[in-house]
Amino acid sequence: MTSELSIRDLHKSFDGRPVLSGVDLDVHAGEFVALLGANGSGKSTALRCVVGLQTADSGTITLGGQDINGPHQRAAMVFQQIHLVRRRSALDNVCAGALGRLPLIRSFTPAVFPREVREEAMECLDRVGLADRAAEPAGRLSGGQQQRVAIARALCQRARVVLADEPVSALDPSAADQVVALLADLAHEGLAVAAVLHQPELARKYAKRIVGLLDGKVAMNASPMDLTESDVDALYAPERATA
Repeated sequence: MTSELSIRDLHKSFDGRPVLSGVDLDVHAGEFVALLGANGSGKSTALRCVVGLQTADSGTITLGGQDINGPHQRAAMVFQQIHLVRRRSALDNVCAGALGRLPLIRSFTPAVFPREVREEAMECLDRVGLADRAAEPAGRLSGGQQQRVAIARALCQRARVVLADEPVSALDPSAADQVVALLADLAHEGLAVAAVLHQPELARKYAKRIVGLLDGKVAMNASPMDLTESDVDALYAPERATA
């Protein structure tokens, strides 16, 4: 099976300190992979390298079988801090996902998106259950709703790979469950989805596969049913030791 996202021997250091030390990771279309690990284990850095927010020191990243170097429309990122324009409507925020494929002049005047983009954005909002809030300023939505708008924006980007970096860390348990369930549903519909989570219970509930990072390396690659409490303790031991 060809991976939608494939990372091979990825290395990254900051100020001489290794953060990624030969990470290998595959995410297939139709698969939801949860990434677990203590703070500083390299999870977020690996995802940021995929979307071009960080540049790897060495290693290869392929999307849809093609080597990439820098930002690529095929992959979209959903962040822990929800980057929406709060005064603009939910619909306008979702439309922004299409900016990368619009003519350059449109990128400078995004206030008036083409009709076809707005229609596609409405479909994306409907997919995340927020079509009825399309005209609402993003700043008036709850945290969970804002994160779903961010996911809709990724869909409007037409990404085949959706990456989420701690997307539910600021949400209450109910909203967190809804957002992770949505990510799992998107994978079931054919997207490749990987999410950094600090909630092993959500990983067990929704992920098809769980990858654990420890000291910049993949320390575990298992199915949810095989994840034990000892596994979780081993992954988070460095964080607990410094708490």
